[in-house]
Amino acid sequence: MSRAERRHRRYRKACVGLATAGLLALPATGALARPPQPAPRPTASAEPSPAAGFPTLDDATAAKLDRAVQDVLRKTGVPGVVVGISAPGKGTYTRAFGVADKATKQPMATDVYSRIGSETKTFTVTALLQLAQQGKVDLDDSIGTYVKGVPNGDKVTLRELAGMRSGLLSYTATETFYKALTTDPTRHFTPRELLDYAFKAPKPEILAPNTRFNYSNTNLILLGLVVEKQSGLPLPAYIRDHILRPAGMNRTSFPDDASFPTPHAQGYTRQTASARTQNATDWNPSWGWAAGAMISDLHDLRIWAKTLATGVFPDGTRMVVPDLQKQRLDTRPTGIPGADYGLGIFDVQGWIGHNGSLPGYESLTVYLPGQQATLVVLLNTDIPYGPRQEEPSTVFGQALTGILTPDHVYNLPAAVQKDMTPSPTG
Repeated sequence: MSRAERRHRRYRKACVGLATAGLLALPATGALARPPQPAPRPTASAEPSPAAGFPTLDDATAAKLDRAVQDVLRKTGVPGVVVGISAPGKGTYTRAFGVADKATKQPMATDVYSRIGSETKTFTVTALLQLAQQGKVDLDDSIGTYVKGVPNGDKVTLRELAGMRSGLLSYTATETFYKALTTDPTRHFTPRELLDYAFKAPKPEILAPNTRFNYSNTNLILLGLVVEKQSGLPLPAYIRDHILRPAGMNRTSFPDDASFPTPHAQGYTRQTASARTQNATDWNPSWGWAAGAMISDLHDLRIWAKTLATGVFPDGTRMVVPDLQKQRLDTRPTGIPGADYGLGIFDVQGWIGHNGSLPGYESLTVYLPGQQATLVVLLNTDIPYGPRQEEPSTVFGQALTGILTPDHVYNLPAAVQKDMTPSPTG
């Protein structure tokens, strides 16, 4: 019997056991204990009465949300923003504010395509989980089984890579990568080139595996290579065929160059050699690949918010089987109370999903299971706000959820997101 067949048999036995005994969350096994929480937080495993405790999105609520968004827009200097909110029986809120182009003053629109940065990670990890349920990988396999030349490759597991606990340096935090990107942001990077920036650094292993949370884009490049090797498909093709099409997400893509469907907003950044604001719309996102190269829009991200959090496609079929979805949502501490991380997914005060940031654009797509509520935010800048250098998507998320769900305010700190985007300091 082959290794893959033995693994598949073990997986099928585990599924049978779980079906008879009930689904159990796996215990956290890291060195850090979960910080005390003020109240139980909702999980995607339960579906109480739709939108309980969520306000009706009527004219009065819309007026409050409008004022909050406009206030954040003014104080952060964000050029434009798209916001989408929905919950069963409560209506929808869909708005665009500001401008899509600072030069022409073209208004922002709700149908723009946008680069979604690190939200790409949620698709890559979903692909990994699907391969796990097929018996083609085991989450507790070492990365060295699939990719050679990884520091600590015989100790770091696929689960630790997906959970941001590998201890590997993020290539985006190295000075050599930052210089290469800002010198020629239109160049194409291969996955192996990206790994070289991390692995050839003086300290490619900054922590022992599974020591603590450490956000690293290197992890997702490695997982993308695993998906390609074990599926036999290029990563963009696998995600298109096995995730996007079954989800009905026809406006989401994974380009291998700087192509950008229209309409799209112009994106503004200070991730430049001069630290001056620059238009990054046509920068090549290949440097993000499995960690951050995808494009989507408000319509599709509304679909993805619930699909990701529940593991179920809109037609009711399973995207990820219950046991593996349970493991995905078994979040562990990031070091900041109220902000935990599972397998390629954040849980911030009960809001489940991910944000994204790369030069010129930011996004936020989250789902609150208890209320079955969806929040999507798209911005055309990644320029940090204020003395704490906050992600502007977080500032919008905090303002909106402060109105919608005051007991669950999305407030992901910038410190948790270190190494999401290129940095001039390694």
